Amino acid sequence: MTLRALVYTDEDVTEYDDLAAAKLANGTTWVRADDPDEATLETLHEVFDIHPLAVEDVGNDVRPKVEEFPAHLFVLAKAARLRHGDTTFEKEIDDRPVGLFIGTDWLVTLTFHSLDVLDAVQESVLREDPRVLGRGPDFTAYRVLDRIVDNYFQQLDQIEDRLEYVEEEVLETPEREILEEINDARRELLAMRKLLWPTRDSISTLARGDSPQIQESTEKYYRDVYDHLVQQVDLVETYRELAIGARDIYMNSLSMSTNEVMKRLTIVATIVLPLTLIVGVFGMNFETMPELTWPTAYPAALLGMAGISGVLVYYFRKVGWL
Repeated sequence: MTLRALVYTDEDVTEYDDLAAAKLANGTTWVRADDPDEATLETLHEVFDIHPLAVEDVGNDVRPKVEEFPAHLFVLAKAARLRHGDTTFEKEIDDRPVGLFIGTDWLVTLTFHSLDVLDAVQESVLREDPRVLGRGPDFTAYRVLDRIVDNYFQQLDQIEDRLEYVEEEVLETPEREILEEINDARRELLAMRKLLWPTRDSISTLARGDSPQIQESTEKYYRDVYDHLVQQVDLVETYRELAIGARDIYMNSLSMSTNEVMKRLTIVATIVLPLTLIVGVFGMNFETMPELTWPTAYPAALLGMAGISGVLVYYFRKVGWL
């Protein structure tokens, strides 16, 4: 469990052990609670009036959303990481919810996982630019959401690399493994789509400034995050079209391969058919067959069959079947 309370005052950041004291301190407070226990959750409820239902949403698989409470604004977002290997449809993406509770002069981030994006923003506040907190809790929340959304680009880049590999291989070696790669990419894109669409709608609410917790000066930053999400949704739709195209190419290649096999079998059957007819005629057990007594009957039959085969092979070569 990680519980840290940072307060920005006089261009410096002070860390508090007491959450109530951190909230009452002059300045902007950021409380980070990672995998909190029941006692910590109860303290957060008492000090910041965080509703238990919001905490339950963070712990469950709930769509990203924005919800207004009397004392704060609740934003639920999800950090994402692609799963590789054998996965079920629901688990193509390892999404880790994070709840951001934005008050007038405080921010609480709550998650039941360890998130690199929170580590990065906290490191920025402590070592590089403590004034991030000084610009308000809504701006600090923007920094967290911006890193989460930027990470989506990395996941989409991985899917793009997979599709590029598939497009190359599907033309050269249309094997079953390629079809599995295509299906995996399509499932990942569907999972990303399920994540991006509600996230885009949530950030749109923040970008419009519908909530009093979002300052007018911060709205433009949320609009930038919204633009990134719009771009990501467009990429997902584009990649889905590429995946469908790659699947169609695979099916066409498979059909062409099947047609090629059938064509060769047809050639063999066409050549063998007249030979079978000749052998069948002269193989009949009738007592009176004048041809059987001819001295040149056997070599003539062989020569005739060879001639027929030669003519058919020449014809098939001429029409491009051989």
